[in-house]
Amino acid sequence: MDQEKVTKFNKIRILDGTILKLIAMISMVFDHVGDIFCPELLWPRMIGRLAMPIFSFCIAEGYLHTKNKNRYLLRMGIFAVISEIPFDLAFSGKIDIGHQNIMLTFFLSILGLKFFDMIRGEKDPQTGKYKRSKTVLGCMEIIGMSIIAMVLKADYTVFAVIAVFLFYVLSDVNHIVRTGVGTAFLALTRTMGYYCTTGLSIIPLLLYNGKKGKGLKWLFYVFYPVHLLILFVLKHYFIK
Repeated sequence: MDQEKVTKFNKIRILDGTILKLIAMISMVFDHVGDIFCPELLWPRMIGRLAMPIFSFCIAEGYLHTKNKNRYLLRMGIFAVISEIPFDLAFSGKIDIGHQNIMLTFFLSILGLKFFDMIRGEKDPQTGKYKRSKTVLGCMEIIGMSIIAMVLKADYTVFAVIAVFLFYVLSDVNHIVRTGVGTAFLALTRTMGYYCTTGLSIIPLLLYNGKKGKGLKWLFYVFYPVHLLILFVLKHYFIK
């Protein structure tokens, strides 16, 4: 891409991190409302497919830019625990250990990134590159973390962990390549039925300008368990 095209492309990158998260949240609500209240309808679930690539991207961005990675991990872990009962109630109507919430998956994703960084280490000062053997070993650790997510039956299991990793490890490459690879992974590995619209998430991701936006950090953590509780109450006490 020549410089003129790069300049034109950068002018249309108007979405900051806050807007991306809001788009993902709205998409997620459509998905959950469709799943809980009208599972026979495909279009709410199709809208909902935009959420996972965007959330995965935002998790990778959050890990890249957070001032305290340990606190970021702890925060996600706490809300994974808080969200489990609302998640179970919303989708099963009871406590159910057969399927865990997405925040647990993101907790494992962040933990995987921390271990990956520890294993890969620093760049070689002479070549400016990471050691290949350590990088391969770090990738094997990510696969191991993906298996743990699958064993724990965390939402999106392997797919979310690897998607977050791809968005993270490609953070130094061209923005189009980075977003394209991460989105393509989720789109190509889950294409059946209403999952066919997953690839459309590439549009808002390409428009991301690299800025944090207003933040609203706690809103995004609190919104997940709260909206699940609201959906549970609506289904079991108001909408029969």
